[in-house]
Amino acid sequence: MNRIMVMGVSAGVGKSTFARTLGQSLTIQVYHLDTIYWKPNWIEASSEEFSARQQEIVLLDSWITEGNYNSTYSIRMAKADTIIYLELPLIICLYRVFKRWMTNIGKTRPDMGEGCKEKLDYQFLKFICTTYYPRKKMMKSKLQAFKEIDSENRVITLKSKKDIHSYLDSLNT
Repeated sequence: MNRIMVMGVSAGVGKSTFARTLGQSLTIQVYHLDTIYWKPNWIEASSEEFSARQQEIVLLDSWITEGNYNSTYSIRMAKADTIIYLELPLIICLYRVFKRWMTNIGKTRPDMGEGCKEKLDYQFLKFICTTYYPRKKMMKSKLQAFKEIDSENRVITLKSKKDIHSYLDSLNT
């Protein structure tokens, strides 16, 4: 387990926190895709730039990417040996998004692009609510396909806070 994709069903599921902790436990560099995609003041990177940076990352011997970004999934998936997928309930994800917003109003989180201050708006909430169930369904088939590519590929699905803590604890024993 050296080339790991951390993905999740939604914003607020805990991908960034999980990836940071996983990276510390395994001493593997974490690459937050949001820091690559978002330039200061919420300007999007070009698709060429975003793809090229990920192409560089996946050539390394070990890495953890954190984030979904369906448009570049195939770049990471082709080189990954493990996908860790977080799938907590929608209500938990929404709660965490609100909590994160309240905690970080006016600040830029370390897992975001520089100068991208925390924000919460109707469009983002709508995105979370309208993509949660379709993404859940889509990811089931993507994870199955990933396992079928190579018998060595691992998929780890964590569906609760308890699952997440138990998994991380198992790495430190």
